[in-house]
Amino acid sequence: MNHRFAPLALVGVLAATSAQAMETYTLDSNHSMPVFEVNHLGFSTQRGRFNKATGKISLDRAAQKASVNVTIDANSIDMGLAKWDAAMQEEGFFNNVEFPTITFKGDNFTFDGDKPVAVTGDLTLLGQTHPVRLTIANFTCKAHPMFKRNVCGADLSATIKRSAWGMTKYLPMVGDEVRILIPVEAIKDEQS
Repeated sequence: MNHRFAPLALVGVLAATSAQAMETYTLDSNHSMPVFEVNHLGFSTQRGRFNKATGKISLDRAAQKASVNVTIDANSIDMGLAKWDAAMQEEGFFNNVEFPTITFKGDNFTFDGDKPVAVTGDLTLLGQTHPVRLTIANFTCKAHPMFKRNVCGADLSATIKRSAWGMTKYLPMVGDEVRILIPVEAIKDEQS
């Protein structure tokens, strides 16, 4: 082998190895339903969730690189009562007619060893996009006993101010701070 080209060959091998290490996962919508909590009139913490979320995750644990792209169906809001669901879909809250989806896209991950512990990305809600940092806890990847494929899961959380996205109805009686809790399970794509 010509020694002048050895460094180029090494770069090629490293690039190929890195490309092979990137794995892609598809969100398991049955086990990835975002939950939110907000103070209600100073009396209690009220919770709601979205029953439909789809997305893709790319992960290279060795290289400490990852990306996430998630879409939430705003019409899938579930407050536990049909009347309350309808009220939350109106203008002033999620305004589902005009803004039927909520998205989060991020590739700025923080790792502790080979485990992601946080991701900063763009949350688009009500047509406005702002950065949000999600803390990642309980991250694990292993073979799923039923799917017989690798699954990665974690619990994500963040606190945002809904007013930053223009959701100001009933402020300050209904809290501005909204805690977001997202259980995530994602199934490794067969080709990755």
